[in-house]
Amino acid sequence: MKYYTFVFLITLVFWGFGHREPEIGTVLDNLNGINVYYNGPVFSKVQGRNTSEDGYNFGLKFQCVEFVKRYYYYHLNHKMPNTYGHAKDMFDRTLPDKAFNRKRGLMQYRNVREYKPAVNDILIYDAYAGNAFGHIAIISKVGNGYVEIVHQNMGKESRRTLNLVNFESYWTVADYHILGWLRKEPVPN
Repeated sequence: MKYYTFVFLITLVFWGFGHREPEIGTVLDNLNGINVYYNGPVFSKVQGRNTSEDGYNFGLKFQCVEFVKRYYYYHLNHKMPNTYGHAKDMFDRTLPDKAFNRKRGLMQYRNVREYKPAVNDILIYDAYAGNAFGHIAIISKVGNGYVEIVHQNMGKESRRTLNLVNFESYWTVADYHILGWLRKEPVPN
């Protein structure tokens, strides 16, 4: 009996080492030189605020908004005029399709419209049951019938592929909760 107990305990120890949760702040992925960090298994966990060297507010450490704003700041040299708000707040529901979102300093496109999403666009999810804050991600690839997104604060997952549907003249990222996307473009007059 002691032998089986010993084997069972050794098995548990080795199994446990191979299946541990990463440490909070562990780098999960990288997109164009910008790291994606692990925030733990609870998406609402807050680790403090992250700012740039010049004081620009990225947001709460290891949250989805923080990654997106850090990506736009370092990779696309963009600072949002309004640096606060939850993910869902990045999208201005009062604007029509393809309009300039002044709070974010970016063009805004609605999902299920005539404009196709592009690489480096910010994909914005509305709030939904279990997540009152919404979610945002960076579109890293656009292919025939799909978009790949890179995001932070979704457990250990840093990338996801979503269906991209084109019907007649309309493009849809096929997820009911997606409001649309933001894009860095020249400022309209």
